[in-house]
Amino acid sequence: MLWFGPTNTPITDWQGRRVWIVGASSGIGAALAVELDRRGARLALSARNAPRLRQLAAELHDALVLPLDVTDAGAFTPAMLDILDIWGGVDVVILSAGTYAPLRAWDLTTDSARHTVHTNLLGVMDGVAAVVPQLIRQRAGAIAIIGGVAGYRGLPRALAYGPSKAALINFAEILYLDLAPRGVSVFLINPGFVDTPLTARNDFEMPALISADDAARRIIRGFAGGAFEIHFPHRFTRIMKVLRWLPDRVYFQLISRRDRQ
Repeated sequence: MLWFGPTNTPITDWQGRRVWIVGASSGIGAALAVELDRRGARLALSARNAPRLRQLAAELHDALVLPLDVTDAGAFTPAMLDILDIWGGVDVVILSAGTYAPLRAWDLTTDSARHTVHTNLLGVMDGVAAVVPQLIRQRAGAIAIIGGVAGYRGLPRALAYGPSKAALINFAEILYLDLAPRGVSVFLINPGFVDTPLTARNDFEMPALISADDAARRIIRGFAGGAFEIHFPHRFTRIMKVLRWLPDRVYFQLISRRDRQ
């Protein structure tokens, strides 16, 4: 067993690589599409917002437009079949679709919780279920899942969002254990605060906020490193990792004090 070195097969050359981005209409997904297009990748773009996907594709060199709603469990398989019909296979699948709305305990409703969990967690699971058989047949390829540091520990205003991201972290770890022996890489991407339409809903200070373009470049550097977890910016995410190890009483006091400011 190798204890050191890359956890996944590093991805350094994107020229001609077939990449399916789910959640490509805005935010990190759209920024990744632009950056990977510059590096010569062939792209398939999916999201609910078909007009925005077509607009983005018109700005790129080689992009398929495959609109779908991640909350529709039956939407992924037809899109995957289209990709196989056109490309014959797929090299990297990036699952970046997600939703976020600030939520406190006194505002919790079943509808708000179910929508967030369905989009952020079940939508990813449905996407993985659609692509895994092909990747196993290929004995090659990669799945990248956009999680988030909100999944490290409980945070105020993230009553549904945080648990969905925590579940994604656990899901990605188990997925790696199953797929790595079969030649399929699994990357877990845990960003801190990224300037997107979703974080624009926040009414509090967001430490170490970075642009979506910066996030995309950091993700691509992470692919080149081959690590299972790609997290950034380190000046923020390393602090969040330390907080995971604090005793509960200390952690709750620190976060509660911050929440009252």
